[in-house]
Formats: sequence, C-alpha cells, structure tokens
Amino acid sequence: MTTRTAAQRREEARLAYNAYIAACPSRKLLDTLSDKWVSLVLSALADGPRRYSELARIVAGVSQKMLTQTLRAMERDGLVARAVTPSVPVRVDYRLTPLGEDLMPLMRAIKTWAEVHMEAVEAAREAYDRAGS
Repeated sequence: MTTRTAAQRREEARLAYNAYIAACPSRKLLDTLSDKWVSLVLSALADGPRRYSELARIVAGVSQKMLTQTLRAMERDGLVARAVTPSVPVRVDYRLTPLGEDLMPLMRAIKTWAEVHMEAVEAAREAYDRAGS
C-alpha cells in the first residue's frame, strides 16, 4: 500500500467532486449559483453591505418571499453574512463573505456577458421562432 501525504489526500478529495454525477454535492451548489435571484443579489452586495429593504428595491421584481429564501440559501452556503443590529425597528444588514467576494469576478463576467450579448441572443431567438413556425 502506497503512503500518501495529507496534501495528496486533499487533492484526491477535491478531484472527487464531479457535477456530472447526480449525487455530487456540487450539483446543489451549481443549482444555487445559477439562480437569477442569487446572481442579482450578489451583484447588489458587491459594493458593500445593504439592508433588506435596499436589496428589495435594487433587485426589481423579486418578491419578499423569494428574496428571503434566496438570502437564507446564500447564507447557508457561506456566500453572505447577516448582521442584526438591535434597534427600533430592528436593523438587518447583509454583506458578502470572503467566499462570496471570491465568486464576484465570475458573476460580474456572466452579468456583463448577458448585458453585452442580449441583442444577439434576442436575434437568435427570433430566427429560431420564425424557422419553427
């Protein structure tokens, strides 16, 4: 039996995550990260902490229920931190964690790509719809 170093064991464990395998936990994380509300909330928090009401205002169209669910999922995954300040009324702020900040360059790139290429995507959709009818 070959002896492996701790670093080798960690590398093997890291490589064991494979999102193509149905039972892989990284699938659930990918599901969370691909949610439109998650990407918009991450973008809204990129410039610093925000109150719940600020997030609701910035992320147009999100319901109170969906924003709450999204923030809870992001907090559970370690992407955002929630801070409660006892006051009247109670103040709740959300901020990106170091893990959430590490994700931001990727999310910014996806958001920018979507904004830059939207016209081409709309043209492709129209062409597809015309060809199908």
